[in-house]
Amino acid sequence: MTTQDRLIESTQALLWERGYVGTSPKAIQQRSGVGQGSMYHHFDGKPGLAAAALRRSAEQMRSIAEADLAAPGTAYDRIAAYLHRDREVLRGCRIGRMAQDPDVVADPQLRAPVEETFDWLRGRIAELIAEGQAHGEFAAGLDPADTAAAVVAVVQGGYVLARAADSAVPFEQAVRGALGLLATHRRA
Repeated sequence: MTTQDRLIESTQALLWERGYVGTSPKAIQQRSGVGQGSMYHHFDGKPGLAAAALRRSAEQMRSIAEADLAAPGTAYDRIAAYLHRDREVLRGCRIGRMAQDPDVVADPQLRAPVEETFDWLRGRIAELIAEGQAHGEFAAGLDPADTAAAVVAVVQGGYVLARAADSAVPFEQAVRGALGLLATHRRA
């Protein structure tokens, strides 16, 4: 692994654990085992490194989601696979947690990967719902964009509820509820 990769991976982990303010250059250096000179050789400072870490987290999240959403099966099955995939529920979403960080939201460079990832995810799920409608799987009256937004909100809200309860149960309930609602729009 290159020095740059160690810095990015360490920053990814720290952002997930501590948020932007809690992720100091010193903590990044300690976690990565990289000295200050090397850190500043590769990045112009904490904002640039954090942006690279957020972009990588966003790419990884999209790749993992796409594996479920592009798998064989019906649109419903692929959405269900995405919702049921293994997650570290009590840690929350690497990207979703950044949307709650005021320093990330206030900085366009840091916010961009977060916003782009959620736009992509809503769009990808909307495509699946529209595909399901085209194949007669879902009722025509189901709005793909609205339904996709609700599915993404269930996941992100499920993380929040699980963290608040210190239990994965609320997340699992939210997923079951979302799939139950989506199933009511399926054609037999």
